[in-house]
Amino acid sequence: MNADLTQSIIGAAYTVLNTLKPGLDEKLYERALTIELCKQGLSVESQKSFEVHYDGQLIGTLIPDLIVDGSVIVDTKVATAFNDSHLAQMLGYLNITGLKTALLLNFKYAKLGIKRVSN
Repeated sequence: MNADLTQSIIGAAYTVLNTLKPGLDEKLYERALTIELCKQGLSVESQKSFEVHYDGQLIGTLIPDLIVDGSVIVDTKVATAFNDSHLAQMLGYLNITGLKTALLLNFKYAKLGIKRVSN
């Protein structure tokens, strides 16, 4: 896991939360986070789709919120708390993309919720 990169992402998320405050839609935080990460010189891919195959056949696509510097999946949430389905979703994203690290970022409260998920 690239600790410096995840720290940069978390720092950017704190900047976004401190600026916008809690109470907005998660897509607004996602867009603001994209702007903040790009200001830091990081590359951000938004809503990149990944094909999911089973037994050689396409069964659908997965679309993570953000992929930063081609190596960390970032999913923005506005939720009371992270739950098992959030974690399972991140593990699924890591499995399909082949990436090793994901960050769940919760903008629901004045204190940013952070959950690192590793494959």
